[in-house]
Amino acid sequence: MSLTALPPLSLYVHLPWCARKCPYCDFNSHVDENRDPEAYVDALLEDLDNELPLVWGRGIHSIFFGGGTPSLFPPEAIDRLLGGLRARLPVHPACEITLEANPGSADESHFRGYREAGINRLSIGIQSFDDRHLEALGRIHDREQALRAFESARQAGFDNINIDLMFALPGQSLQQAEADLEQAIALQPEHLSRYQLTLEPNTLFHHNPPPLPDDDTAATMEMRGFEQLARAGFDHYEVSAHAREGFRCRHNLNYWEFGDYIGIGAGAHGKISLPAEQSILRRSRLRQPAQYLNSPPGERILEQRRLAPGDRVFEFMLNALRLVNGFEPQLFEARTGLPLASIQSGLDEAKQRGLLETDSRRLRPSELGRRFLNDLQTLFMDLKPETPPNGITVEVNFRP
Repeated sequence: MSLTALPPLSLYVHLPWCARKCPYCDFNSHVDENRDPEAYVDALLEDLDNELPLVWGRGIHSIFFGGGTPSLFPPEAIDRLLGGLRARLPVHPACEITLEANPGSADESHFRGYREAGINRLSIGIQSFDDRHLEALGRIHDREQALRAFESARQAGFDNINIDLMFALPGQSLQQAEADLEQAIALQPEHLSRYQLTLEPNTLFHHNPPPLPDDDTAATMEMRGFEQLARAGFDHYEVSAHAREGFRCRHNLNYWEFGDYIGIGAGAHGKISLPAEQSILRRSRLRQPAQYLNSPPGERILEQRRLAPGDRVFEFMLNALRLVNGFEPQLFEARTGLPLASIQSGLDEAKQRGLLETDSRRLRPSELGRRFLNDLQTLFMDLKPETPPNGITVEVNFRP
């Protein structure tokens, strides 16, 4: 087996600034009142220029502005960046272009500006509609601002909106979690992402944990949420993602199906398949915005490495097993360049433990596998493919 066909190509743009750092957040986000959107757009376009030799002739199928809080950036900056992108690479006519927004950091005029710039999908980080829980999470908005932001986005012409919601919040009861979800459903978004609050290392909540619901209560919140969303007509297609028909997030699907993506901006990661070299290249950029902006374009790469066969297996399975319907064997082979038979021992153990289901067309996590997804994914962490392709090298370069 070998890498033969190129997967879809996406673009991820990281805008790292926030108005306030939330105590649960471990993303690469920074509070800085002196941010300069124009200088940052210049740097993003320089990043893109440096990536072009790796992707000549390839079109962009999806774009995602993540953060941080991208809605802190003025529409004019987003417009200039998208114009610069289109001047450098073909953008598919049906390209999904998502921007993350937070209530309290954008109004209807901003939303209209983003729509006019070419943004066609919004992801609004509401997290909760209960003011007590929003305060506990350190959010800068309240319930009324959340409702107003969603309505403003509709008024601005957005017909593809995701709501981010969290559950198992500090002091949250089962009834309150259900009420949050009912309110989100009542707004009739096209997509809903629902996550359990976890205490991540290097966050304020990790160092000073708040009182969270116990594991059994959190599990009940999750399962009842699945039932509420199914009754409302949402398709549960990934661990935390639910969509109306025709509104699955194409950008995230490209991640979960081990597609390619350029990552530009402070702390951004990228993955590019190079069939001519029979390799898959991963790059990440400097995380600190000041250091990133003050470095020459060619010195913003923090790490660069080519994925060894075992890394390809684990990264593919880490992502694809998040999909409720799993994946086809041909997808594994096309995206990793490895035959499915090379991981047969891991598949056999997963099936023996009841974590994986297979038929003639697909491999998918069982209901038990979805509940214990980490256990299922870990089976492929240290797996050594039995028939790796020839000519694969590993290269790691670190820059200060």
